[in-house]
Parts: sequence; structure tokens; C-alpha cells
Amino acid sequence: MVTCRSFLFTVITVISVTLSGCRSTSTATADTHFERGEYFEAQRNYRKAYNNLSARNQRKRRGEIALRLAACYTRLNRPANASAMLRNALRYGQDSTGIYLRLAQSLHDEGKYADALGIYNRFISIAGENDIAAGGIAGCRMALDRNSVTRYRVRRADMLNMHRSDHSPAFAGKDFSRIYFTSTNEHSAGTGHSGITGQKNGDIWMSDRNELNEWTRPEPAEGYINSPHDEGTPAFTPDGQTMYFTRARQEADRTSGLEIWVSRRSDALWSEPEPLEIAETGSLCNFAHPAVSPDGRRLYFSSDMPGGSGGYDLWMINLEHKGTPVNLGDKINTPGDEVFPVVRDDSTLYFSSDGHPGFGGLDIFKAVRTAPGNWKVSNMYSPINSSSDDFGIVFTTGECGYFSSNRGDTRGYDHIYEFRLPQLDIAITGHVDDTDGYAVSEAMIRIVGDDGSDRRNRVRDDGSFGFRLDPGIRYAMLASAEGYLNARQEFKTDTTEEDALYEVGFTLAPVGHPIVIDNIFYDFDKATLRPESRNALDSLAAMMRDNPTITVELSAHTDRIGSDTYNIDLSLRRARSVVGYLVDEAGIDPRRLTAKGYGKSRPMTVTPRLARQFPPFVEGTSLTPGFIESLTSEQERDTADQINRRTEFEITSVDFY
Repeated sequence: MVTCRSFLFTVITVISVTLSGCRSTSTATADTHFERGEYFEAQRNYRKAYNNLSARNQRKRRGEIALRLAACYTRLNRPANASAMLRNALRYGQDSTGIYLRLAQSLHDEGKYADALGIYNRFISIAGENDIAAGGIAGCRMALDRNSVTRYRVRRADMLNMHRSDHSPAFAGKDFSRIYFTSTNEHSAGTGHSGITGQKNGDIWMSDRNELNEWTRPEPAEGYINSPHDEGTPAFTPDGQTMYFTRARQEADRTSGLEIWVSRRSDALWSEPEPLEIAETGSLCNFAHPAVSPDGRRLYFSSDMPGGSGGYDLWMINLEHKGTPVNLGDKINTPGDEVFPVVRDDSTLYFSSDGHPGFGGLDIFKAVRTAPGNWKVSNMYSPINSSSDDFGIVFTTGECGYFSSNRGDTRGYDHIYEFRLPQLDIAITGHVDDTDGYAVSEAMIRIVGDDGSDRRNRVRDDGSFGFRLDPGIRYAMLASAEGYLNARQEFKTDTTEEDALYEVGFTLAPVGHPIVIDNIFYDFDKATLRPESRNALDSLAAMMRDNPTITVELSAHTDRIGSDTYNIDLSLRRARSVVGYLVDEAGIDPRRLTAKGYGKSRPMTVTPRLARQFPPFVEGTSLTPGFIESLTSEQERDTADQINRRTEFEITSVDFY
């Protein structure tokens, strides 16, 4: 079945003038075929006339016919041939500005985006700003943008393609075990070959899944649907018992246009179909590409009936009480063609268009209803879309399904492609340690997302954990373990369509165990806090505000130098300086704080964290005066004294009220 593609108004004007003013016996037959929409037969006859003309003496006439050939090739989805003929038309003196616009579109449809951009801009420099050219430029730039490639995976569905045009897949019922589609293969029931496409008239075919979940060899649809005429684009009611489809009846001397027909299933056969009466338009209009809403109440379709935006528009009619068809509006419809609608749910519609900016030919678009009568339309990008015609998408489960495309086929034949969107590999891994660097193997991790997800799991023996995530979700994570304060972190996963691995670490503060406060500094041999201590103390204050029921002992320690009495006094004054800051500057209740000075009585034991920070010292070593004095390096002795000079806090209770 021929797909619906509109000519630009400029090209239509050029061709109309040519046909009416320059008709000759050499092209009379071709002109008749063209006017009837029989583009394959028209191009055959135009080609003969073109080849019979002398390139030297009949340049003008050759240019006129080249332009007509280009129009035929465009309709036959052969953009390379169309581009060549348009260039010939210019070479032979056809000087209509619209030819540049059509040439840009043909190059666009070939996927020659850089060349097309140049011609679009040349057209604008001659004719001025133009909405169609602007849309073409936007489409070419989009196609050249690396961000216009999605994660979809696409491949030809070989078992559903039969060496001619196969397109417009549809499922009858909700189990996706039987697929129907249009085919023009040589075993179709149509008599003769279509003057429109040069192919045999299309029929509706079907295939079932076998026990291995593979498609079986396609067969003609059962019953009385197929005829000598052209049938295609099936669509089904939710129960799978009623089929709507497109039929193009062709008589000996005319084509009746596109109509929507309906058939009902009875005794495992499809009944003799009847035409669906949609609207009284007062003129010959085309109705094609039916799509039934999920509730079975509405029929969406494509038509060139009056009242639209131009070309083919998408319309909707209520199947229960008919009434006047409703145009889907200018958010969806353009002066180009909007065709092959598919309704996925109450607010999501897919369709193809050559009027919205795209990769070339027909592109598949997704439209999401944002309000009554309002839609947000987005291009599905590559590899779903290509420079060729892409249309007739249908979904199975999730982001998987089938669609039609004539990409890579120089004859313009359509084929059925399978697509799927692989699941993103987004994960978060992490580790839970205590403040000394030991793994908290009994910790529990809870992760809550703003999408409603709520999961929890115990960490592994080494304190590690991992979770799978979804893109664009804000998560809150909580690490907890008996005998420790809880720790919390928040983050949001990226919305980019790519795999990602996030990493997070939790450090749990133990209850009843001293914890070194890093980066606390005093003036030499004094208890006065230096300004660079503020950040560390503010962090401690924040932890106490986050845990309002804990009480804390603040203790200070000195190195081995000096008397016990002196070091006890100095360390106590330093501890009191810390308490004073937390009370006076940070507003912590003084009843929750105790100051202690231990002098040099409690030498530090090397923790895993200290061992990583100071490799000369082995984990578990106590930095006693005797050990320090045994060190041969003065630098190592100084480092050990530095480690012993510290300020610590210890959570003494968790029930302060």
C-alpha cells in the first residue's frame, strides 16, 4: 500500500502548471497516470519520453519532464532518483525557486544532511524565510546531533518479511501471540500490479508464535478480507474480534481513493468486510490507517478531508455514536502528512509525520496528552527513525515491539523491523565502616525513592552493598547498625540515557567508643582554638543537632613530652575550649557535653584508617612512649607524637531528653 506523502505547495504549483500548459502526446499517458496517483506507471512513461528527447536541442522539455519524474520518485520513496532528476531540471533551465526546496528535501531523505542544509539555506537566501525550510533545517541539525541517538536496538524481523513490501504490523488480542500485517508478496490475492507502487496489490497476512516463541511462516488472513483490491494497515478492537483496515479500490479507469473497512470475526474467520461511513464531506476524500483506542470506543485515522492543517491529518471519531470527526489539532497536525496513528493508552499516541522536524521521509513521533486538546510531541530519534520512511509502530510489552521502514532498500520497499529498549544498567555500590575504618558487617541499608520504591538489605561481611536504580529518581539512603548512630545521604540519578555506576560511603559513629575529631588546632602550648578548627566543630555540632538525644564527652590528649600534671591541665583546658565553642557558637545544650583532659595517659592505637594514612605504622600498634622512643627515624617519632596529640568525642548516652 502506498504511504501518504504530500508535495510542498511550491512543487505542486510547478507541476500543475507544467501538466496544464505543456501537455504533449509524448507524455499524455504519463500525465493521466500521474493525475490518478499511479506514480509507478507515470514514471515509466515519463522516463521513456525523457530518454527520447535530445539533451542538446530539447533542453527545456527535458527539464519539464525531469521535474515530473522527480515528483514520481518522491512518491515512490526513491529520493536518490528524485535528487538526480531535480538537479537535471535545474541544469536544463527550470528556474523555479521551489525546486531548490524540493532538492533539499530529497537530499534530506537520502540522509545527506550536510548537503541538504546547504540547499535549504540557498533556498532561504533566494526566497526569504520559510516555515518548511526552517523545519527541514531543524531536522537536519537534529539528525547530525549525537544526542539524537537513543538506546533502542533495531533489527529486521526476517520471519515477517517476504521479499516485497511488508509493513504496518498489528496484534489481535492482548497476548501478542498473533501478528497481522500488510504484504505485497507475489502470493497475495490482488490481481495485477498497482500502478501506484509498481507492486502487487497488498493483502493482510498473519503469523503465529510457535512453542519456541518464534514467528511461523506467514499466511493470508483467514476469511474474506483480502480481495483483488489493495488492503492493509489492520487495527483491532481490544477483544480482537473486530478488524478495521484500509482498502484502495481500483477500477479500470480510476482509483477510488483510500477507505476504511470493517470486518468481524466469526467461526475463526473474518467476515465479508463493509466500508465504514465516517463523514459526509461533499468531495472525494481519503480515509486510511485506522487505530482503535484501548477502551474500544474511539477510532483514530488519517484523512485529507476539509478542515485540517493540510496534507493528511489525524482525526478521531466516537465509534459508539459516530458524530462529526474531531481533528487532533495543530500540536499534532502540520501542513505535511500525519499518518499511521497507534494509540497506546489514554494519553499516549504514536504517529508518523513528514511535517514535524525529522530525519527525512516519515518519522515516528510520540505524543503525550498534557491537557484536553493539548499534546507534547517528541521525535523518537535514531535508530527508530532514519532518513527513509519509518511508520506503523506497535508495542508488545514495555519498550519493545515492531515498526515499518524502507531504510536501506533502493526500490522503496517497506520491511518490518523489531525494536527493543535494553534495560539501563544503573546501580549504586558502597561500603559501611566505623570511624576507625573497620567494616560494620551488621549494618542495614535502606533506600527510598521518590517514585515510591522502598528497599532494604543487610551489607555483606566486608561491609559492602549494592542496589539497582532507575534514572531520574531522587533517593534517600539510611545506614544503621546496633550500637551506632544512623547515617543518611541523599542523591538523584541522572536522566541521561546511559549506564551509570554511583558510589557512596557511610561512616557510622559508634556509641561508647572515642572518635578522633580531625582538624582541631590550638595555638602552641595553649588551649586557644585556632580559626581553622571551625569547620570540624561545626560538623560535630550538626551531628548533635541531627541526633538530639545523645550526650557526648569531649576529651583532649597530649604527646609524651612534659609532666603528667602539666599535660592533664593543658588537655582539660583544650577540651573545655571545644565545649565552649559548641555551647556559645553552635548553640548546643551544655547539659549534653562533658569536658575531660587525659594528658598523655591514653596513647593512640593505630586503626586501619591511620595505617592507610601513615604506612610506617602497623594496624593495632599502641603508640606508647616506649614504642615511640624505639623508632630510629626522628620523622616517625614526630609523626607518632602528632597522632597522640588529638581531640576526641565519645557518645556516652542516647537517651537525653
